Parts: sequence; C-alpha cells; structure tokens
Amino acid sequence: MNIVILGAGVVGSQIASQLVKEGHDVVVIEKNQDRAKYVSSHVDCMVIHEEGNNHETLKRAGIEHADFFLSVVDSDEVNMIACGIVESEFNVPVKIARVRNLDYSRAKIFEKSFLGIDFIVNPEVETSRLIANTVALGATSDVMLFENSDMQIRNYHVDSRSFFRGRYLKDIRSAAKIKDKFLIAGIVRANEFIIPTGMTQIQENDNIYLFATKNTLTKIFIETGKKREKIDRILIVGGGKIGSLVAWYLIRTGRRITVLDSDYEVCKSISEKYKDALVIHSDISDENIFEDEQLHTYDLIITTTSDEELNILSAAYAKNLGIKRAIAVVNRPNYVPISSKLGIDVTVSPRHSTVSAIMKYVRRGDIKNIHSLFYGKAEVIEFLIKEKSSLIGKSLKDITLPPESLILTVIRNGVNEIPDGQFTINNGDTVITIAKPDAIQDLEEVFLMEQARGNN
Repeated sequence: MNIVILGAGVVGSQIASQLVKEGHDVVVIEKNQDRAKYVSSHVDCMVIHEEGNNHETLKRAGIEHADFFLSVVDSDEVNMIACGIVESEFNVPVKIARVRNLDYSRAKIFEKSFLGIDFIVNPEVETSRLIANTVALGATSDVMLFENSDMQIRNYHVDSRSFFRGRYLKDIRSAAKIKDKFLIAGIVRANEFIIPTGMTQIQENDNIYLFATKNTLTKIFIETGKKREKIDRILIVGGGKIGSLVAWYLIRTGRRITVLDSDYEVCKSISEKYKDALVIHSDISDENIFEDEQLHTYDLIITTTSDEELNILSAAYAKNLGIKRAIAVVNRPNYVPISSKLGIDVTVSPRHSTVSAIMKYVRRGDIKNIHSLFYGKAEVIEFLIKEKSSLIGKSLKDITLPPESLILTVIRNGVNEIPDGQFTINNGDTVITIAKPDAIQDLEEVFLMEQARGNN
C-alpha cells in the first residue's frame, strides 16, 4: 500500500516504522527539522520537511496515489483540516485523524464523515477503555482480547521464585499442574521481543506472554501465586482526561471510586461531574497522604498523571504499602520492564494504544483484527479463511510459515483449538498468528495470496 503520514512524532514515526517493515511504501511529512531528520535516519522511507496542510507538499508526497492518509500531529485542528484538504482535492480512499479533544471526538458531525475523515482515534479514550477492560479482568496483567472468542493474551513477570524460571518451553506443559492447553506466545527479554521455540529457556526477569482461554489463564495465575483479588475500592491518581474517563467507566460498574489530584480546579470539576466519586485534593508525592487518607486500604491504584515517572513510583510505593493491584500509565517502552520489576501489575501507554488502533484500521484483505505487543515489536493477527482459499484441507505441518512467526490458535464454529501439526484448515476458520514486524508481509503472503490464488 501507499501511505502518507502527516506528523513524525512518536506515534507517526512508530506507525511509519511498522508499515515500512511490512513492505509498504510510506512518505512522512514533518515541519520540525529535528523530528524530520530523526525519522529520515531511523526509518527507510521518504521524509518531506515542510508544512503538511499544503497542496503542493501533499502532491510531492504522492498523495494522488495514496491508499491511506494519516494525520497525527499534536494539533487536532491541523489533523482535521489536513484530512479536509485531502478529501476535497484528492481521491484518497481512507483518511485517519488523531483527535484528542473529547468535545471534537464525541461530536455528532463525525458520524457523517465530517471533512472526509473515515476514522478518528482518541488516545485518551483508547487508553481508558483498555484500563477499564483490564480492571474487569482483575488487573493482574496486561490483557489482549479477541473478537468472538474467550482466548486472551496476558503477560507474566518471571521472578526468582516463579514456576517458569529455568524451564524449557517443551517441558513446561508436562511439568505444570494445569493440564489445559496454553502457549507462551512471546518473551520480552532485555527490551527485545522473542517468539520462542520448544528449546527456548525461560529466564529470571523475562516478561512472558501467555495465550489461553480466560479460565485457563486464571488457573495459571492462581497456581503461580498471582490469584485474582476482589477489586471494589479503586484509587485513581490524576484527574486529567485519562483519569476522568477511567472514573466514568468504572463508576458505572458500581465500584467505589476515589480520585486524587493536586490541582484544585481539576478536583472541583471531577466532584461536580461525578457525584458518586470521592475526590481528594492533594499531592500523591506527599509521604503523609497514604496514612492520612488510609490509601493503603484500597484494592487497586491507577496512576494516570502526565508524569510517567511519578506514575511508576506512586504505583510501586502503593503496592509496597499494601494496595493489592497497581496500574500505571507509561509511554516509554524501556520503562515497562522496570515497572514489572517494581511489582506494578499493568502498564498502559496512550501512544501505544493510538498506534494499535490505527494499525488495526490500516489493513487489507481478509485480516479480521490486529493487536500490537510490546510497542510494535510483535503483532498478533487474525486471518479469516474463505471458501476458495487454497489453504483449505492443508495440515499445518504442510504450511510453510516465515521465521519469527507462529500460529497460536484456530477458531472454528466458535470453538478455539490450540492446534498441532496434524490440524487441518477448514473454510470459515479464523487463524490467529503472532509475528515480528519483519515477518508480517511474508505471513500475509501465506494467508492472503494463497486465498487470492484459490479465488482465481
């Protein structure tokens, strides 16, 4: 595909990097010289150092032949106007805008493709939904859900006492007390993502991604000492956009919500908006606040301030004092393993949530869904097998997958199968795979090109 991206910030550069690795043609437009230079030296794509909402600049970027236009600069208004220009002047099938202002993104005008925008992504909304889903599942780990399936991916930090430590993957299933089927889909080690084989050995401080049904994962977490706790009283630190949205989602579940913020006006706004929430005007870094307000008695702390270091330290300190579970909003990938080591159960990134939402949309063929793992270092992709696919009737052992990829499960008639090599593909199956970015284009060739050949 041909894709033009306006904005080379963290979101724009990460999307560009992932798309380039998958073999797509990408052009990035960025007016900031330092950002343009950075992307030019780190991503194998064309970078234009100019204003993006300019007709001639867009033509230089090849907008006339683009399949997608993504506008992800910091300004909502620029993103919307840029999409409007592309809509009125060029024939681009899909226009995507990042819009952070909740008043804009909730507006009825967007239901009618205002300014030609086909898809709006709001980082705060995506992040808040993810946090709410995680809380609903016990806040024991990051959670990835799949459509029409009870399969999940959840992460697990391997400490010195862990059952998984020192074991080879080929031996884990036989050694585990749990006889239900599960897979270790990936491992984060020293900030690198590994798609393991049977001979991969789990090491201390690994962050492993477990794939199984919801019930099986619950059993695994209980058996390995991380049982699900009852979560009723929740402390939200930070009453900004994310904190406010999380409060809104969670209040509706009947849980008791407390919001703490150091800004009096923010506290006043939250107390007026959510009558059922307790609002505390204080600074979480004040060492006396935990004792004064008995914060250690809460079941869960969610830190959502704009200071990710404060989020990490506050969440870790709260768990040390006795709060059962902790979720922290963190953007930098290198902070994730640090957070796990400090005992923080879940880390959520607005940037990563934005990239994931956009990448789900920027897909072709019979791909049902896509999920990014560990800041785009691996992706889980769902492929739908259609009637004329040449893969129908083939055993998995006869399908050659690219290196750094793996079939996780096949969903057939609503039932999940974690398959072996003898498993045969049928019409209507949904095949869930995991792959590193360099392997995604070849993986799509396997599932989509074979499908196309079957149609011919």
